[in-house]
Amino acid sequence: METFIHQFLSGLANGGIYAAIGLALVMIFQATHHINFAQGEQAMLSAYVALVLIQAGAPYWLAFIVALGFGFVLGVALERLIVRHFNDAPVLSIVVVFLGLLFIINSLAGWIFSYNVQSFPSPFPAGLGGKFMSAHEVGMVGVTLITLALVFAFFRFTPLGLAMRAAAQNPEGSRLVGIRVGWILTLGWGLAGAVGAIAAIMAAPVVYIEPNMMAGVLLYGFAAALLGGINNPWGAVAGGFIVGVLENLAGAYVVGTELKLSVALIIIIAVLVMRPAGLFGRAIVTRV
Repeated sequence: METFIHQFLSGLANGGIYAAIGLALVMIFQATHHINFAQGEQAMLSAYVALVLIQAGAPYWLAFIVALGFGFVLGVALERLIVRHFNDAPVLSIVVVFLGLLFIINSLAGWIFSYNVQSFPSPFPAGLGGKFMSAHEVGMVGVTLITLALVFAFFRFTPLGLAMRAAAQNPEGSRLVGIRVGWILTLGWGLAGAVGAIAAIMAAPVVYIEPNMMAGVLLYGFAAALLGGINNPWGAVAGGFIVGVLENLAGAYVVGTELKLSVALIIIIAVLVMRPAGLFGRAIVTRV
């Protein structure tokens, strides 16, 4: 029983990371109706920025904030300089662009930082953990919940957040009331980049840091977004925690640790076959 409780709680901790990545993917999807396959690589690059600052002697939380700012700026730059020019391009062209960004950022990180696996420090004191969760797992859950609460408050209570929701749901109507939809959607890219950076920095002490560190995390985040609903940000968050628990329990009792990644693929296929809108999403029907 104790092993089950440990696996369940560790799954919740991992699920917080998947929830953050899933939320970032949904934010981009709502703005562009495309999946940003380079989201994980953007987050990985932000984690490297934090590591460089920490190794240079900067306090952990200062490096954390700077890395979030870097993730925000990187997201804005990619949208303004590259993605914006493909707004009206065929879907296949958009997919190729995102895959190209994935490999370019990955190769750039390997060229600059090398492909060697490095450890990443955790800021949480050992006393924070308990019998069933490590200190970093408890800290991960706390940081994730704070992040999600701040994102919710931003979208729910601030004029800018409301404008972003309006621009994503009804861009033409938003333009009619004076909202600068282009810049608002760019801001959404930046915010998604910052949220992804949080996920990468929290995951780095667990998976270690190297250019391919976010490949599996992105897959789990994609499964979370689909399970919760690709058009429902808070559904994607719930999906992240569900996927984290399922992954850990399946790895411990069903498929083994070597095949844990297949759990995400099974979830993706099952959702697409049985409920494409996800658990909390809504099916959109268009008259033609």
